[in-house]
Amino acid sequence: MDKFTLLVNILRDMKSAVIAYSGGVDSTLLLKALQLSGIPAVAVTMASEIMPRNELLSAKRAARDTGIEHRIVETDELSNEKFLNNTPERCYICKDNKFKVLGNIANSERLGFVIDGSNVDDTRDIRPGMKAAAEHGVRSPLVEAGFSKRDIRRHAKKLGLDVWDKPSSPCLATRIPFGTRITREALERIERSEDFLKELGFTEVRVRDHGALARIETAKGELDALLDVRKREMIVKKLKRLGYAFVSIDLEGYKTGKLSRLVKR
Repeated sequence: MDKFTLLVNILRDMKSAVIAYSGGVDSTLLLKALQLSGIPAVAVTMASEIMPRNELLSAKRAARDTGIEHRIVETDELSNEKFLNNTPERCYICKDNKFKVLGNIANSERLGFVIDGSNVDDTRDIRPGMKAAAEHGVRSPLVEAGFSKRDIRRHAKKLGLDVWDKPSSPCLATRIPFGTRITREALERIERSEDFLKELGFTEVRVRDHGALARIETAKGELDALLDVRKREMIVKKLKRLGYAFVSIDLEGYKTGKLSRLVKR
């Protein structure tokens, strides 16, 4: 039995589910498997100021194609002082609240499980959000079926899902180093900076916000384009206009979880 067939069977055994749906490739593959399983399901996307607006639009489009009911639930992380303090438990605080909301939906509508799009690779990184998932009894069918990120992209491409090669896009708060207070202004300038870089053709890009300093990370294959004189001048001019005093390039390139290096283990 291949992994995707196993995934569909795992979902069928659940009978019904609420899926935490971000619109990324992981949760979209899981949503497609839900569609094929035929069980009653609701897809819920949490919308707030920490979520890039383009990601919300992408989630709406991808969910529409499956025919599964898709709901947008507004959350307000910026009213939570514990979240704003930006400790290494930030992700746990956020996910704890979200899973409470999803659990309430599941309970009130008699849907058997809350599920998310975590994959096997996620279990090898520092993921406080997975602690929250475990505490709320959230299941991760992609982990149960043994899916790595590579497996997910391969199956998504095979199934013709438009998001198969979509770069990951975690919440905007992940661009701010732990210990630095999260502000609405910082989130806005991060989002606008990254949107501008994507308009210039960069696909996988992060603008890490170090106060007055913007540190740009791109995929290694795009570093040369970032060093192009004309583009570099445009980027510096734009980011300074958005509020940064200094603009730097991370020569190591983009790597997920890089800010976690600063967390004492």
